[in-house]
Amino acid sequence: MLLLNEIANAWGWKNVRPRAVIMQNAFGNVIFIAEDGKYWRICPEELSCEVVAADEEAFAELQSRNDFAEDWAMQRLVDLARSALGQPTAERCYCLKIPATLGGVYTPENFGTISRTELVSSSGYIAKQIEGLPDGSRIKLKITD
Repeated sequence: MLLLNEIANAWGWKNVRPRAVIMQNAFGNVIFIAEDGKYWRICPEELSCEVVAADEEAFAELQSRNDFAEDWAMQRLVDLARSALGQPTAERCYCLKIPATLGGVYTPENFGTISRTELVSSSGYIAKQIEGLPDGSRIKLKITD
């Protein structure tokens, strides 16, 4: 329930109302179903939250595709992260310290662990702040309490 609330709070600006979390992966990606029946995917490393399937049938078809299964598992990255950081506890996941969208790279030096709710929250709030900026824009990240 906490994760659903965080999705609603951090990503609600995308006009989505989450109903249930369907899947989560080791890098904090989340697939959830919205109240309108659409399936959405949050990719924190890409600061994105997008519809991946219009309904249950389309989601079943998506899950049957090898390219989706490979992308979802992120196995090579998970193996690198596990070697560098060990296995995170159940409430935590791997993450990119600097998201790829902001120039972060998929290397062990940029891997960390974080609580799933914190990752969903921070990625949604950052995504909202940079929404609409052209690629290559310079930004200044300011962290406040």
